[in-house]
Amino acid sequence: MEKIKEPAHHTKVIVKLPPKWMNMYNEFITKNAGAVGQVEGALRSLTYILPGRFRESEIASESLNSGVQLLSLYHDSLLSRALAQSLQHRKQHQSPHNRYTRYYCQKSPTYRRTAVTLQVIQYTELLLEMMAKRKGEKTRWRVIVMLEAIKAMCRLILMRLTNSRPLLSPPLPEREAVEEPQQPAHDEPTIIPSPPSERSEAGSEQWTMPRTSLTLPPLPTSDDISTYLLSKVLTADDIKPPKQLLHRTSGLGSTAEILFILRPVIYAAAMSYYCQQPSGRRKADWRPWLLGISLEYAAHQLAKHDMETRRPGGARGLTQLEREELKKRGWAMGWWAMRGAFYENVTKGWIQGFANGLKNKPLLDVVGNIVEDYDFLWDRYYFPTATL
Repeated sequence: MEKIKEPAHHTKVIVKLPPKWMNMYNEFITKNAGAVGQVEGALRSLTYILPGRFRESEIASESLNSGVQLLSLYHDSLLSRALAQSLQHRKQHQSPHNRYTRYYCQKSPTYRRTAVTLQVIQYTELLLEMMAKRKGEKTRWRVIVMLEAIKAMCRLILMRLTNSRPLLSPPLPEREAVEEPQQPAHDEPTIIPSPPSERSEAGSEQWTMPRTSLTLPPLPTSDDISTYLLSKVLTADDIKPPKQLLHRTSGLGSTAEILFILRPVIYAAAMSYYCQQPSGRRKADWRPWLLGISLEYAAHQLAKHDMETRRPGGARGLTQLEREELKKRGWAMGWWAMRGAFYENVTKGWIQGFANGLKNKPLLDVVGNIVEDYDFLWDRYYFPTATL
């Protein structure tokens, strides 16, 4: 019996090791968020700036990039959980985006799972496209349309769960530093009276209190008083409930948001059709590009018209979070210069001319090689210029 019990005991110990290691890893990530973020940024930058990475080992380097992104997503979930626990004990300032997304992640498990699914697809979509391309253009475009359809379905679910509120990008809370509570020392010496108060250091603005020996922080200078006071003032968005940081849409507003969500699916389907026509201009055909940009511009104009007619104050009545999201969508319109027919007929020539102009020049030659590598990526694949 002893011979049977001993292997069983060792088996139990071995089975308990992975959860123990995982808990140790999670604790390490929570306590060293800053260092972990720097390592992630270094790895991500390495995959971006390595010259020739796309031409020689595109799948290997993109696998590394996707792996780093997925690992960062897991770290974000750990830090978000730790921050949520710390917020129960003390208040900490959060950005409007994090307040809103964290509220729905805690309120609705379906929202959190759908948002995580959407993020995972966005981090791996280019890798999946590269793998599908090896099986032919037809398979590649099927994968692209399928991924865009799945992402659109996820966004429609998120819109439904938030009672027809506009979507945010990203739909999950962004990483914030977790402040460790300062624990008072238990072995502090007995406080004894000190001499009358005096400056703690020569030329310093700090003062040492006579009974406790603690120092008072310096007051701000006259030039920084306004900034100091404004940092202590709560804005209207700070006291609003999280779900009121975005207004609900209805009528034209809902139509605009749905059109904005479906635009990538329609554009990808149009590109798939025209790029596979044997007698057509393929990617240089202007019809898919004009269709896609028209849909996005129409969605933007419908949302603007609904905002001006239905909401009190029009654009001035927007919250900070709504203004930030509209600004992101406005800048995203610039990516249409890197897509489809506009890229093939206009932008591509400019980029190649710029890269050729930097060749055989010290230091600038490296920049030219990196531009050429990204031009290779933009020219061959769909997802590098996708904004949704």
